[in-house]
Amino acid sequence: MTERTDLRQDSLTAATEARGLEALVSRATRAGKGPAPVERWNPTFCGDLDMEIKQDGTWFYLGTPIGRMPLVQLFSSVLRKDEDGRTYLVTPVERVGIRVVDAPFVAVEMDVSGRGDGQIITFRTNVGDVVEAGPGHPLRFVDEDATGGLKPYVLVRGRLEALVARPVMYELVEHGEEIEIDGRRMFAVRSKGAVYPIMPAEKLNRLSA
Repeated sequence: MTERTDLRQDSLTAATEARGLEALVSRATRAGKGPAPVERWNPTFCGDLDMEIKQDGTWFYLGTPIGRMPLVQLFSSVLRKDEDGRTYLVTPVERVGIRVVDAPFVAVEMDVSGRGDGQIITFRTNVGDVVEAGPGHPLRFVDEDATGGLKPYVLVRGRLEALVARPVMYELVEHGEEIEIDGRRMFAVRSKGAVYPIMPAEKLNRLSA
């Protein structure tokens, strides 16, 4: 009897959460097309939602992948990362916490135009954002201790970043060059007049040897 009650309770909880998600979808839809002005909203925190963005950019709800890209794009349009380091879905009337394994977006494609100081590196994310790396969308490179490699990130909006997918990272470093920064030779990339250091030139030379 207890087991049957527990199963009924689990089903009720799942149904309640599903209805809550439907309501959130409805409110997010009314927030408008494209990225919403979430930075201007200050709604009440309503708790955490069982939603997670994996490192490869796949969204999960209640442990199940969300397969509908329009729904993922809708949720991505109302994402916000706050000063507390947590990521939320935000509508004008509510703020719910979700889990993000790494970055909420993945840069899956890039394009390079121009040369030298006029070079522009443009990224497309897995949810359709297109950003030009530069002063408003800086790049940063993080050492990946587990593999000894690099993880590049580009700022998309607010505090939300896109992890540059590994194939795109290889393409990105092909456009790197040795540049002197503050008296030190660095391997770096340029975009929209900004210079983003990847690693010291001597380290690159050791890796290439």
